Amino acid sequence: MLVYLLRRLMQAIAVMAVVSFFSFIMFNYVGDPINNMVGQEATLEDRAELRRRLGLDDPFIVRFARFVGNAVRGDFGVSYRLQRPVGEVIGERLPATLELVLVSALLALLVGIPLGVYCGIRRHARLSRLLMALSLLGVSLPTFVIGIGLIFLFSVTLGWLPSFGRGETVQLGFWTTGLLTLSGLKAIVLPATTLALYQLALVMRLVRAEMLEVLRTDYIKFARARGLPNRSIYFVHALKNALVPVVTISGIQIGSLIAFAIVTETVFQWPGMGSLFIQAVQFADIPIMAAYLVLVAFIFVVINFIVDLLYVAIDPRIRVQTLAEGRP
Repeated sequence: MLVYLLRRLMQAIAVMAVVSFFSFIMFNYVGDPINNMVGQEATLEDRAELRRRLGLDDPFIVRFARFVGNAVRGDFGVSYRLQRPVGEVIGERLPATLELVLVSALLALLVGIPLGVYCGIRRHARLSRLLMALSLLGVSLPTFVIGIGLIFLFSVTLGWLPSFGRGETVQLGFWTTGLLTLSGLKAIVLPATTLALYQLALVMRLVRAEMLEVLRTDYIKFARARGLPNRSIYFVHALKNALVPVVTISGIQIGSLIAFAIVTETVFQWPGMGSLFIQAVQFADIPIMAAYLVLVAFIFVVINFIVDLLYVAIDPRIRVQTLAEGRP
């Protein structure tokens, strides 16, 4: 088991190193931040002095080594646009994005898994066919189209929910949350639903496919022959084995929710990391762009590491294989 964990940990470190290198290379050729930081009246000497002070004249390897060394300590430099530490800026925006992603992921899993189980068990029912048809819309429609449609229906037409912003928030130490206020709860409904619909449809279709596959296996037929009740067959034997690939996809999709959150936050003017990244691209704010990509990669790596641990907990075959690999 220890060997398994160490192997996964080394893989995670290697991934973070590669992502850091390529993100730094890519973002150093996005644009010249000096043009956005000085006015037209600035002289060439002023520009050269600012470039030297920011370290932009240093060789690439020196700048990359400085970036990695600072990043390990949690220091991503100073934002060119805001003139504030990047860690401080991201710390202010991170709770909004993580809160949105968490609510969306819970919504997708808590609704998608039961619907997928129902569609797998009652695959010929009319409701099952209707749900599968609706899931195609969730998979096919772009996120911004879904968001605009929900805004038009629930904000413009019905006036039930706000169309932008995060609502009133509460400070809990270093964390800010809108889930403890009525306006915050109302504000998160539309963006969370928009972000969750694609994941919900994907989870539902995957669970249905896996349930259909598992229900055709020999051990399910043997369980029926033993006279076990359908509830035990469906929710103890079948669902547990069907969840292994679902855990894989769900873990990856939770990470991708952060990427999709850029579009959702733009549509709903949600004050999270996605809107911060868009502003950083427009301004060629290299420290924020590099820190954002490294942070997203870190979240992906952590989620995949947790998924690997869940494999061992859910599937006994993987647990036995892991123990066998750890033996001399």
